[in-house]
Formats: sequence, structure tokens, C-alpha cells
Amino acid sequence: MLRHFLQFKDLSRDELLYLFDRATLIKSRFKQYQPYHPLADRTLAMIFEKSSTRTRLSFEAGMHQLGGSAIYLNTRDTQLGRGEPVEDAGEVISRMVDIVMIRTFEQEIIERFAAHSRVPVINGLTNEYHPCQILADIFTFIEHRGPIQGKTVAWVGDSNNMCNTWLQAAEVLDFNVHVSTPPGYEVEPERANLFGTDHFESFVDPMDACRDADLVTTDVWTSMGWEAENDERLKDFADWQVDAEMMAVAKPGAVFMHCLPAHRGEEVTAEVIDGAQSVVWDEAENRLHVQKALMEFLLLGKVDA
Repeated sequence: MLRHFLQFKDLSRDELLYLFDRATLIKSRFKQYQPYHPLADRTLAMIFEKSSTRTRLSFEAGMHQLGGSAIYLNTRDTQLGRGEPVEDAGEVISRMVDIVMIRTFEQEIIERFAAHSRVPVINGLTNEYHPCQILADIFTFIEHRGPIQGKTVAWVGDSNNMCNTWLQAAEVLDFNVHVSTPPGYEVEPERANLFGTDHFESFVDPMDACRDADLVTTDVWTSMGWEAENDERLKDFADWQVDAEMMAVAKPGAVFMHCLPAHRGEEVTAEVIDGAQSVVWDEAENRLHVQKALMEFLLLGKVDA
């Protein structure tokens, strides 16, 4: 059966736990230089409307490491950038490759492409969601602190695509998210496409959101596409910088995450992101390993190897 990964909730709890187990095995093989090529002769098309470092590198390297090949397509250099309907692109591209990753603006674009695709489609990032990053974040938490079920994640900053995806993940994997945003930037449950509100709580004061949290995380104050608002956002978010004081009220073993790139001195202090509680480099690397597990699953289903 054809499966896509367009939102975090597209996979069930059991499937996600399977992916984390597979990522552990695949990462171990990678660290031991053991060749593993289950996707030999398979081709990944990577379509970018938004530029990226980590997304391109992790998918391209990951597909090669699994024995397949990856093709980079920028919408500026294709017919998509000249007005070809997304539906037509989905029909054509999916006849020439085995799997597609798209990094674009509106979620609607990737949904329309997937509806006309013969092969699995992965969301590499949209304005609304960033499911592959949250896969990596949760896998990183599991590596450092064990199961995330029942734990508390503090989100400090903008209610952007990362925040929306954390909220979805909390519902699927049964943990809690404490959200603190400046006034006017609050969570929109409909935009986050939540089932309910049982797994998140909003806080006016970011210190309260961080209190007793197991994980504290944030993102840049101005996401790609919102650069015109940068000066205004710098003022609005000034009190939402993750600093040592916020980390001090979290649990003693709390970890700090950031999807990168980071702006030290804005959304997070250098003391925190470069400090002992930060796991951002493991988090960045783990995009590679969870995405390999994801591509394997979407193309081969559950495997025992």
C-alpha cells in the first residue's frame, strides 16, 4: 500500500516506535562502517522550493548510504518554476523515481503532489509542518533519556511549523508540550491539525513553560518567508530567549534542542546552545539516520534485517 509522510500523524505510534528502533540499528551499522544497501537501484527525487543545508545533505547522503541514488531538483530550474501544475509534476516525476522528498512553502502544494504521485512522498518542510525534524528530535531524546512517553517538552518562541509538529507528535506518542509564545503568536489548533488539546498547555511566562520540563527547545524567531517581519519580531520575542535561567528551572537532566541554524544571542544564548545540556549536534546528525529508516519503511515496509 502506498504511504506518504506529509504530517507527523501520518504514521501510527507503533510505526514510529519501529522507525526509532530501525534508526538505532541503521546508525549502529553506519558507525561501524558496515555496508547496508536495501535500496539498491532505487532513486530519490529531492524537490526544493526552500533552500536547505541539513535537509539536502541528510536525504542525499542517506539515500547513497542505503545503496540508492538521489537527484536534486530546484523549482527555479524546472517546469514547476515556470507554472507547470503541481498535479502534472506529481504524475510525471513519480513515474521516473521511486520516492520523492519535497521542501516547499504551503502544505497544500505537497498534498496536491502526493495525491497524484505513484510513489511515496516525504515532507522535507512546509510552512505548517516539519515532521522529519521532529522524528530526529524524538529519536535524539530517546538516545539520551529513554522513552518520551509521559515526558514534558517546553517549546519557547514562535508557534511555527516546528511547534505544530511537536504538538502532533505529543498526541501520537503520548507526551506533553508546554508552549510559551509572545502575544499575537499563539498556537492555532486548526493550523496545527490537532486531534484535541489534552497534550499541550499554553503559558504566558516562558519560565513557567520550562519549569520541570524534560526537554527545552526553540527555533529562530523569523522563519523562512517571514523576513519582512524580522525587526518587529526581534522586539516581540525579546523576552523569549532560552537562557541559563530557563534551563535552571527545567529538570536537572533536561536537554536543550534546536533544529538549526541558530542565532546565538537571539532565540538562545551561546551559554545554553554550547553548554553541557545541549544535544544539538546529535540532533542534527540524527536527521540522517531517522530519514534512512523512514525511506526504508516507505519503500520496503517493516523489515527484519
